[in-house]
Amino acid sequence: MSGNAISFDGLDQIGRKRLSEHFFLREFLYSETAIKHGVINVPDDLDLAVEAGSHLCQELLEPLQKRFGRIHIRSAFRSCAVNQLGNSLGLNCARNEANFADHIWDRTDGSGNMGATACIVIPEVADVLSKPGEWVQLAWWIHDHLPYSSLHFFNAMLACNVQWRENPVRRIESWVGWQEDRVWRKKGLLTKPGMDNHHGDHSDRYPVLSERFGL
Repeated sequence: MSGNAISFDGLDQIGRKRLSEHFFLREFLYSETAIKHGVINVPDDLDLAVEAGSHLCQELLEPLQKRFGRIHIRSAFRSCAVNQLGNSLGLNCARNEANFADHIWDRTDGSGNMGATACIVIPEVADVLSKPGEWVQLAWWIHDHLPYSSLHFFNAMLACNVQWRENPVRRIESWVGWQEDRVWRKKGLLTKPGMDNHHGDHSDRYPVLSERFGL
């Protein structure tokens, strides 16, 4: 479908698509870039976007919200047109092909996997994990409990890109520093398959979350 040619009723029906118990597609379509430049941010392949987004919501966002409180969606679905616009304007959007099955929910990646990403903030967690490097506690809790594909943490408000994808890669990266083995790392890779810290139980690495939320 052409985003700018869609009717109000059509746009309204797209927004009403229910992805999980508490999440509807509407809240994932908001884009400051799209609004500023007059582009309607809707999927070209609605069925694929809904299917991928439903996995994201049901398998990752719902469990996070149930455990830690209401989730705020900062950025999520991008149409190819909106993502390309963001890329061309230098707004930290990867090229379209690199964002398939990531922020572009309605395209499969180069291996045919569907996927979906949302950048989220969990206010109650951000309030608790306020010291430098404490973001790793949320990262390790998600790693131990949820079928994520990738996580990428940012400086503002403990924001995190949470990705669900078929055939998940299980990789965590960050633009935020943390301490590991008594060494402060400014940013980079926390874990991925093959690293010594990837397997096993990490419950000793999220003590603040455990105390605050009774984990």
